[in-house]
Amino acid sequence: MPPVATPRPQAWLVSARFDSLWILGPAFWITALVLLFAGEIHDFDETPLWLWAVLVMGVDVSHVYSTLYRTYFDEAEFKARRWLYLGVPTLLFGLGCFLYWLGGPSLFWRVLAYSAVFHFVRQQYGFFMLYNRHERDQPRWMKNLDITLIYLATLYPLIYWHTQARQITWFTENDFIKLPLPALATVAGVIYALVAMLYVAKELFRWQQSRHINLPKQGLLAGTALSWWVGIITFDHDLAFTAINTIAHGIPYLALIWIYGRNQQALGMNTWHWAGMGKLFSARWLPAFFGLLLLLAYFEEGLWDSWVWRERASLFEPFQNIPVASEAALIWLVPLLTLPQATHYVLDAFIWRMKTADTPWAKILLHRPEAA
Repeated sequence: MPPVATPRPQAWLVSARFDSLWILGPAFWITALVLLFAGEIHDFDETPLWLWAVLVMGVDVSHVYSTLYRTYFDEAEFKARRWLYLGVPTLLFGLGCFLYWLGGPSLFWRVLAYSAVFHFVRQQYGFFMLYNRHERDQPRWMKNLDITLIYLATLYPLIYWHTQARQITWFTENDFIKLPLPALATVAGVIYALVAMLYVAKELFRWQQSRHINLPKQGLLAGTALSWWVGIITFDHDLAFTAINTIAHGIPYLALIWIYGRNQQALGMNTWHWAGMGKLFSARWLPAFFGLLLLLAYFEEGLWDSWVWRERASLFEPFQNIPVASEAALIWLVPLLTLPQATHYVLDAFIWRMKTADTPWAKILLHRPEAA
């Protein structure tokens, strides 16, 4: 009788229920809602104000500010890498002013858009590798196949966007370069399909060998592929893209920050600048955890509307007495207002690196209080 394979534990970050609701689930349910209300979405020429507030302020901008809990609000973390947390925003502000002066708003927003794209793609890769952490025994070619597929799940829709006629924008009109190479999307699509089929065959082989399937890993991959395909290829509408893009990206990140803070508290690592901040990482104090982020998001968007856009006066009435910025002032005001998100993009590439030796972040994130 052949030996029975020892069942492997699933690679949940918290639990099947928590991860399914807050990390894997958002990509599926927001995509389902967009498909369900496709007709109504197409009837909107502009995003309704309340929906814009929920998607942009409530999720997108708020998730940017959630990085504060992981970095600037953590006294021990800030002291350990002070050069990073002071140097990055300083350099980014100077670079932003230079880009705006050099090429005006078109160059500035294009660079910021591609920075955002890189950040969004890498987040999916990062979550995928967290869920893939128990499969380090795979041969190198299998590991490379996994990585190739998670990247193609995001890069193929982006290639399609660049080479086909699309109405959607990331930040502003024409922030992506248009490539007159429709055949490139065809070639990329064929490669994507072949890699996906090879991946399925590999996973079936692994299942036959171990009788184990990594559920969160498969869920993350499927949700990424589905949401990016529907948001960019199936639809060509800014509301559909914004809804899928912000929800599928922002809510899992907010959950990741909350998990990290909760585990810090459970491990007795209350290193925040304010001792009481650890309370925010509990279900009871969740409104305060999110409320602080929403307050910061409202303040930033209020400044945007008063200085630059002047589009949502009813929502940002307290800011309407601030005069519109002059063209000369925009050279430093726009880089200043985008500094939180630009800093978030860059810091995110450092604070979650698996092989970083000077921080115990992986130990904290993967701690299981209930197991302890």
